[in-house]
Amino acid sequence: MKHILMLIAVLGAGPALAASGTDPTWPCIQRKQPHLSLGQIWSGPVPDERTEELARDPEIAALADRLEQRRLPLEEAEAEISEFAKEADSARLTALMLAIFNRIEPDRNALIAGIARYGQKQVELSERIENRRANMAKMEAADKPDFDAIDAEEEALDWDQRIFTERQQSLTYVCETPVILEQRAFALARAIASHLD
Repeated sequence: MKHILMLIAVLGAGPALAASGTDPTWPCIQRKQPHLSLGQIWSGPVPDERTEELARDPEIAALADRLEQRRLPLEEAEAEISEFAKEADSARLTALMLAIFNRIEPDRNALIAGIARYGQKQVELSERIENRRANMAKMEAADKPDFDAIDAEEEALDWDQRIFTERQQSLTYVCETPVILEQRAFALARAIASHLD
């Protein structure tokens, strides 16, 4: 009975391993989108070389560092953008957006890569669980079963299943993190764009 319950628990977690999209190891419900482009979130002017240079301006860089931090509430970020916009032209506003994007996108890329590794480890752990289960069945079917070895294999199987289940339960939070970054980038882009001429 214990084996059946554990099997149900592992199989119930299986759909989370079935990736949406084309990457079979992607563990999230959300479709894998490895990269964002500025054009996906920004409706303002297209950055040029001058904008890229302005994005490195110490004032703009410091403000971008502050605004991209998730711990800064959006209301406060919007207030800081409004204050900056009082003295900023379209080029400086676009440079601010570019500077923010240049900070958020690498963080998001690192998260996506980490989630992909996480998903691959879950696939490998799932395969190990199946191998342990098959090995136990073979050991139990032997003419003279080695009950000590069976117990040791069952203990290892239980441990692997516990790790698998705990990781599956953490997936919801892990998978939401890139989405939270995207939402912040969209919200900041909208706030900055609202001050364009």
